[in-house]
Amino acid sequence: MKQISPLSLYESIRDVLSQARTQAYYAVNSSMVLAYWDTGRLIVENEQAGQRKAAYGKAVIKELSLKLTKDFGPGFSEQSLRNYRQFYLIFPIRSTLWSELTWSHYKCLIRVPNADARHYYLAEAASQQWNVRTLQRHIHTFYYERLLRSPDKSALVQKDRTPPAMQPRNILKDPLVLEFLDLPSHLDYKEKDLEKAIISHIQHFMLELGKGFAFVGRQQYIRTENSDFFIDLVFYNCLLKCYVLIDLKMGSLTHQDIGQMDMYVRMYEAFKKMPDDNPTIGIILCSEKDQAVAKFSVLQENHHLFATKYLLYLPTEEELQHLIETDRNILEEAIASYHTWPATYSS
Repeated sequence: MKQISPLSLYESIRDVLSQARTQAYYAVNSSMVLAYWDTGRLIVENEQAGQRKAAYGKAVIKELSLKLTKDFGPGFSEQSLRNYRQFYLIFPIRSTLWSELTWSHYKCLIRVPNADARHYYLAEAASQQWNVRTLQRHIHTFYYERLLRSPDKSALVQKDRTPPAMQPRNILKDPLVLEFLDLPSHLDYKEKDLEKAIISHIQHFMLELGKGFAFVGRQQYIRTENSDFFIDLVFYNCLLKCYVLIDLKMGSLTHQDIGQMDMYVRMYEAFKKMPDDNPTIGIILCSEKDQAVAKFSVLQENHHLFATKYLLYLPTEEELQHLIETDRNILEEAIASYHTWPATYSS
């Protein structure tokens, strides 16, 4: 048998113990999630046995809390027992629980009132291996609602374990919430300051962009016979299998911004894109989006060009709903107008 060095021996044993500890953690976590589910089931079944009065239920929860805390220690407060009860009511089918998620994940999920959003967060948290902090941020920044800016939202509402269809509109969000950049929204700053802040928080930025993004470079140089160009940020999306170009713009969206991004995408298609890559996507990230420009520009016809607004603060639910509804109404009006144009001109 070949002898290994003391350092290699230590590293091998450390790996074995770390793997065993991880497996033990997930096994214990999965068992506790199922135990909390069963606890909630028993409480609900007791309530449904005929004693429906609120006072009775409150007394039962209090008595259970005292006895279980005495026998098993912390984790069985009255609020905890109400959480287990709610857990069962929201997820009544045991086989639909994801073993990849911890009880802390489920505590976040049972507080999401929208059933479609809750199912989406459930599947994404498991498949994308979101930790609890990431799940909390996505819920608090209305990740799901921002994806619904497209009228065709059926692909996002998946109640089984099938991932949403891999289309750009099902991955990209609008607006993007970039509060982690720590850029004060009330002070003047330049595009280079925004770019620098994004690079300093590149992991957070990619997570906010959506799924499957890998960073390629900043200020990527493209040269033609007569001109030199620099693209602010370039990513590759492993799910869409395409390059994603981002142009940072201060202020409102203009026709010139759209034309420039359209040119960047065409140049990237000609000089950088590989034969196996899907068509390149261009995103204009702007602080304000001129609705008329968004409505009557090539953005409505080109499925690979997007204008996305960014926010430097966490919006309220009312603010976000207003932004989403405004964008959706403009898109629907543009589609309706597009279909009536030939008849209008012919008359």
